[in-house]
Parts: sequence; structure tokens; C-alpha cells
Amino acid sequence: MRNILLLEPNYKNKYPPLGLMKLSTYYKKLEDNVQFYKGDLKEFILNNIYKELEKKLNYIDDTVDWFIYKKDILQFIKTGRKKLLEEILDNFDKNKPLISENLKYYSRFYKKKEYLKHPKYDKVCIATLFTFYWDKTIETIEFAKGLVKDYKKDILIGGVMASVLPKEIEEATGIKPIVGLLDKAGILDDNDTIIDELPLDYSILDEIDYKYPESNGYYGYMTRGCKRKCPFCAVPTIEPKYKSYISLKNNIEDINKHFGEQRNLLLLDNNVLASKNFPQIIDEIIEIGFYKGAKYIEPNWLDITIRNLKKSANDVAYTKKGYYLLQEMLKRLKGENQQFFYNKLDEFQLLKLETTTKKNLLKIYPLIKDIYEKYRNKAPKTRYVDFNQGVDARYLTEEKIKLLSQIPIKPLRIAFDELRIEKQYVKAIELSAKYGIKNLSNYLLYNYKDKPEELYIRMKINVELCEKLDVNIYSFPMKYIPIYGDVSKNREFIGKYWNKKFIRAIQAVLNSTKGKIGRGKSFFEKAFGKNIDEFYKILYMPEPFIIYRLHFEKEGITQKWWDSFRNLNEKDKKIIYPIIEQNIFNIDSLRRYNNNNIKKVLEFYLIKKPK
Repeated sequence: MRNILLLEPNYKNKYPPLGLMKLSTYYKKLEDNVQFYKGDLKEFILNNIYKELEKKLNYIDDTVDWFIYKKDILQFIKTGRKKLLEEILDNFDKNKPLISENLKYYSRFYKKKEYLKHPKYDKVCIATLFTFYWDKTIETIEFAKGLVKDYKKDILIGGVMASVLPKEIEEATGIKPIVGLLDKAGILDDNDTIIDELPLDYSILDEIDYKYPESNGYYGYMTRGCKRKCPFCAVPTIEPKYKSYISLKNNIEDINKHFGEQRNLLLLDNNVLASKNFPQIIDEIIEIGFYKGAKYIEPNWLDITIRNLKKSANDVAYTKKGYYLLQEMLKRLKGENQQFFYNKLDEFQLLKLETTTKKNLLKIYPLIKDIYEKYRNKAPKTRYVDFNQGVDARYLTEEKIKLLSQIPIKPLRIAFDELRIEKQYVKAIELSAKYGIKNLSNYLLYNYKDKPEELYIRMKINVELCEKLDVNIYSFPMKYIPIYGDVSKNREFIGKYWNKKFIRAIQAVLNSTKGKIGRGKSFFEKAFGKNIDEFYKILYMPEPFIIYRLHFEKEGITQKWWDSFRNLNEKDKKIIYPIIEQNIFNIDSLRRYNNNNIKKVLEFYLIKKPK
């Protein structure tokens, strides 16, 4: 039996790490111990050391509820403060020398990094995501080296960044990553299991404090790869072979059996419409419960939690989940029911996470299960299907849109990455509206080979289609970042026709719209301009004038800037445009210019925010 650690770097991401969830299923089938972590790496070490110390303390005196002192003990391990040690020891009448000796030993163990000499894990599997998370990902890999005996053999790195920057990762860490999918038997061990086809282990998501914004659905693929080879896309590298159909039915049945039914279906296919099996895909989506008008009622999560605790499926995860479910119910109840529930939680020390135990959850369950079942949320909710990566307008025919209209798709995401596909894109939107699909969304790639006006035109097309067809289209402009080379390791890349000021201006506008552009011509024209000339005016506008637009317009300061800006002659414009486009403004740089007209304009860019 091996100790396996699944590690996701501590970046913010919307969706759970599907690769690690499959690996958890895989290793548990092999009867290995599996642990998942995402968070502060120092806290990870600290908590692991505490677990070892707690075992020793329980051996010294198993009548003590050591978790009551966990917070203070953790602080002592971290700091080694004598006063704190004395305060902890004051709680005990016997075994003080032994308790003191162990506390001091583990504090030294932590501070001197003795844990590096005693690696705990047989394997560490690290997920990687976007290349611009390079620094945080490399930091995580370097940290993991101290957790295994032979890092070159025992650390497995996979995912997006591992697949597109494998040489760079190996040069930086000395570890050769896994490129592509675990879609063949025997990649990790000598067995016939295909890891990529395994169901997801949802339980690991409750082991960590981080909450993924999208965590209430089934996740999966019904196709793999893409028939197109777009140069800005990593899919051909990660999923080079197109698979036109992958059944999800068995995996969803497994998820329902072990973790409970999920509400929505989120499919991560990169080009599902290219599949020759598309009708079969729609039929299966309907068969597994996602037909037009389908409703969802949450299962009894506490029942599922207790059932899994009884099986010791994942005690850490389900103990935490049980605690949070009880707290939610406590807030939901009122009057006498709430008082009864509170009293029981207090009696079994379930009012705080640090005092919550599996043993007490199992004890309290028979006493509160009826009240929980009666008052839990049973309101029917509409189910949705989301092809999250978007569909390709060039493959969208009337026959396929008819099929899509049979499932509760919301939103239908249609890619509009380049202006040259305008004709196909508009036709796709028109077909969607014809068949009653009126909630639409898309990603608008910019900062690639496009010019700024091309982004404006695509945004305006969407706004006009909303009015013309009475649909809702939410557009999400997505800044292009290369997927290869050093320029992919951060978010600094600037496309040929773009510059730092234009990029910041787009981001400043999107900050006020939460990153999306919706329906409403007047709002769009106010945000981005009535025409391309006004759009460029906004791109060159001082950033605070965009963010605090109403204030600076009301004060007349925006108009003063614009009057000064448009009064520049052609010679002055040739000088000032590159200055503004660099997006670096300070008093020292202002002093370099003797031209009063240029100075007058640049002074507006020194204004930071409203007074």
C-alpha cells in the first residue's frame, strides 16, 4: 500500500482538476492511501507534522481530546515560543514531561526542516494548468521534491502546461513530465487500466479549503481532440488524435452511486460538432437525464456523507463535509427545531470544525436524520448542459442545431475568435435563434494577429444580433497568451497590433462589466464607443477616466483631456502616441519633454483617481 499525494498548485481556477480526480479513483482501486491538497504549502507541512504529533499524544494519554488544543499546538510548532508551551502544559496534571518533550521535538522538526530527511510519500502527482502559472507551478514542483525519496521517479507532472512546455519543465526541475493524456493502459503501472476513462473521485474536493466556483456538476468529455489545427490552440498537442465518441453513461452511474446526483452537465469537448457521432452524443445526454425541461432535486447529502464515513471511503473529506452540512442546516432551521439542533451539535462537539470527529458524526446522525430530511432543500431546479469550450460555428448545420435544441443547453457557446468567420458565426446565431436557443455566449480572442478594431467589430456584431434576433449573447473578450516559449510563462505578451495601453484600457472597461459584454446597444456604445474612432479614443483615454468615467465626465476633466488631445498636430501625435502606448506615466518622464502641448496632455495621465 503506497502513500499518494495529489497536488494542485495554489492558483485560482474555476473547475476542479479532473486529471487528479481520475488519478484518485485509480490509486484507490489499487488500495493505496490517497491525499489531495491545494493551498499554502507551509500549512501543508505544518498540518502533516501535527498529525504525527497527535498520534504520539494520543499514545501518551488517549483520554484527552487533543483537537481542543490543536490551534495552540500548531502555533507552538510554528514559533517554538516558551510562553505558549507553558500555557498548553497548564491544561494537564499528568504526563507533562512527555507532552513537553514531544511538543518541543516536533517544533524543532518543523523549524529545522527535518521532514525533508523523512519523505512521507511514495508518489506525488502534480496537475498543471495554464502556462502563465509557470512560477507558481515550478514552485510547487520544487516543494514536492522534499516529499519523496527519488523525485525523478516518484513525482508525476501532467496537464496542460506539462504537455506544451515539457522541455522547459524538465530543464527547470530535472523531472520529465507526462505529455498528453493517460489514455493507454500501463502508463503508470503494469496493469490494464486506462486512467483517462475512469470516473471522477468527487470526495477529494472536500479535503481542501479551496472551493471551486463550478463544482456542482458532472464533468467529462464525449469527444477528444479537434480536427482543426489552430496555431493559437494547445489542443493538437494535448489531444492529438480526434475521438468522435466517448460514452459517459457508466461513469455517471458510478458518480451517482458513490457521490450522489449532480445538477448540471459540463462537457469540456474541444470540437464536439466535428463528431460523426453527434446524434448519438445527444441521445446519450438525454438518456442520462438532460432532456429539455429536466429538473433536479438535491439528494440527501448528509445520508451520502454518513454512508461514506461508515465505509471509511475518505474520512478526512467526509468529516469536513459533514460539519459544513450540519452548519448549513442549523442556519436553515428556526425556532424550537433550531434550538434542538444546536443543542445536539453542542453535545457532540460539532459546532467547530476543529472539534468535529467522524465518531461523533456517526453518533449524532440517528438523532437528527429525520429533522435533516424534513427540512433539507428539495426545491426542483432546472438542469443545464454546457459545452464549456464552445462549439465551432463552421460545423453548425440546421440538423445539428435541431439536435442541440432537444437538450437544456445554457448557454450555447459559439466561438468567434476571428473576424474572417463572421459569415459562419452570424449564420450559427441565426440558426440558434430559429430553434429557440436564445441564451448564447462566446469567447472573443484578441491580442493575437487581430487589430483592435476587429475586436470592436466582433463585439458590435453581437450587440446588434441581440437586438435583431431577440437573443442574449454574453461575449467574453479573452486576451491571447502564447502557449510555447518563455513568452507563455506570464501574461505580458503584446500582439503585433496591440500595446500595453490598449490592453489595459480593454481590461479597465471589462472590470466594470465583470469581464463580459451583454445585451444593450446604448450601454455598449457608452462602454466602447459608437464607432471605431470613439473606440480608439477610449483606448487612448487615461485609465482612471475609464474606470471612474461618470465622475471625470461630470467634472469636465475628460472633455478637457480630449480637447487637448485632439488639438495636437501630426508631429506632436507621432511623439505622444508611443509614450501613451507604453502606459508608463510619472513626473520624471513628463520633464523630458519641452513641448508644452505634449506636456499638457500627459499631465492628465498622472491623475490616479477622483479626489
